[in-house]
Amino acid sequence: MSDYPFFFTWTAQNAAKPVELTGGEGAWFTTADGSRWLDLGALAYQVNAGHGQRRIVEAIKRQADQLCLSTANAVYPAKTELANKLLAMAGPGYAKVFFTLGGAEANENAIKIARQVTGRLKMISRYRSYHGATMGALALTGDWRRPPMEPLIPGVVHVRDCECERCAQGNRPGATCVQGMARVFDETMRAEGERTTAAVFLEPVPGANGAWVPPPDYWPAVRAACDKDGALLVADEVLCGFGRLGKPFGHQHWGVVPDMITVAKGLASGYATIGAVIVHERVARHFDANVLACGLTYYAHPTSCAAALECLSLYEDEQMFGNAERLGPVLLRELDAVAARLAVPAHVRGLGLLAAIAPQAPLDRWTTLSAELAARKLSLHVEAKRGTAIFSPPLCITEAELVTGVRSFGDAAVAAFGGK
Repeated sequence: MSDYPFFFTWTAQNAAKPVELTGGEGAWFTTADGSRWLDLGALAYQVNAGHGQRRIVEAIKRQADQLCLSTANAVYPAKTELANKLLAMAGPGYAKVFFTLGGAEANENAIKIARQVTGRLKMISRYRSYHGATMGALALTGDWRRPPMEPLIPGVVHVRDCECERCAQGNRPGATCVQGMARVFDETMRAEGERTTAAVFLEPVPGANGAWVPPPDYWPAVRAACDKDGALLVADEVLCGFGRLGKPFGHQHWGVVPDMITVAKGLASGYATIGAVIVHERVARHFDANVLACGLTYYAHPTSCAAALECLSLYEDEQMFGNAERLGPVLLRELDAVAARLAVPAHVRGLGLLAAIAPQAPLDRWTTLSAELAARKLSLHVEAKRGTAIFSPPLCITEAELVTGVRSFGDAAVAAFGGK
C-alpha cells in the first residue's frame, strides 16, 4: 500500500508512480524536484491550451468574484455565452447544450437522452474504445477497463472497428475501408433486431486505444446505417474535440452531422471540471413537450463555464486549431523517421496532434522505454500491454519543440528496442 492517504487511479496502489506537479508553461510542466518536462501527452489528454495560461486563471477569479455558485436552473452570462459558442462550433442545426462535470457524464447523459428520444434500449460501440468510467459510459467502453465492472447496464453491443494492421497501412488520405468494417454497423443492427438500436457511439479516432484513424468512407457509412435504422449517432469528442485533430471537432473531417456530440477535456483544458452534450435540433425538440429526465447538482457551474469560455477564446486568438493541423504532418514525418531507426517493425498512424507509434517488441522492452523517457524528461502515453506510444501534446507546442521531443523519443526508443 502506498504512503499517500488517497487512491491512485487505474493501478495497483503499490505500483503507483506519483509525480508532484508544481506548475508549467506552454508545452512544459515542472515538478517538485525542479525538473522541467516536455509534455507530449497533454497530461491526461486534456491540456489542449497548454500549461500556465493566466488568461484562464484570471477568468476563473473574475467569475468567482461575481458569482461563485449556482443552481441548475439559473441563468447567467457565462453559461449562455458558452452554450452559444459550442452550438456555433458544432455547426448548423444544433440547438441545445446539456452541461456535465466531465466526459463520462457527458456520455452517460447522451445514453439517457438517446433512450428517452427513441424509446429503444440498445446501443452499439466498438471494442477498441473508451467512453468513461461511470457505469453507463463504461458499458459502452470496449477496452480493458470494462470487464472488471461487469455486469453493467444492459443493451450495449460491441463491434470490431478499423484496427487491423492492413488498415493501419491506409491511415493516410485516400485510403478506403477495404474490409468493409464500416458496414458492420448496418449488419449488427439487423442482427440485433431492426429498429431496436437507440444510438451508435463512436470516437472520431480511438485516442487512448491507439490513435486508429478511419478511412474517409467509414463515418459516412455509419451515418447512413443509423439513418436507415432510425438510430442516433453520437460523436464522442471528449478526447478528439477542440482542435486535437486539427478541427473544432474530429468528426468534421468526414462531413457527417451527428445527432449528439459529447465533449470535455479540451473544453476547459483541465483548468476546471466541465463537459457537455451538444444536441441537434432533431433530437432536442423531443423535450419541448416531454420531460428531460437528466440533471446534476453542479450543472454548468459558473467558474467552470468561465474557464471554458476563456479557453475557447484563447484557442481562437492564438490559432491553436490551425497549429495542430499544420503540425500534424510534422508529427507523422518525425515518427516515420523514428520507425525507420528501430530494429523492430513499427507502425505509425495519426491525425492532427494525436498520433501513435507501435513497435513490435517484448513487454520488458517497454519497461526500459519508460525509464529512458523519464531520464529524458519526456511525458507521453506509453501503453505497454497494447504496444503503443501515444502522442497528444498541447496545441500551443511549437514545431521546434515537437521535433526536438519526438527525436528525443526516438533516441529513447532505440535504447529500448534496438536500432540505429
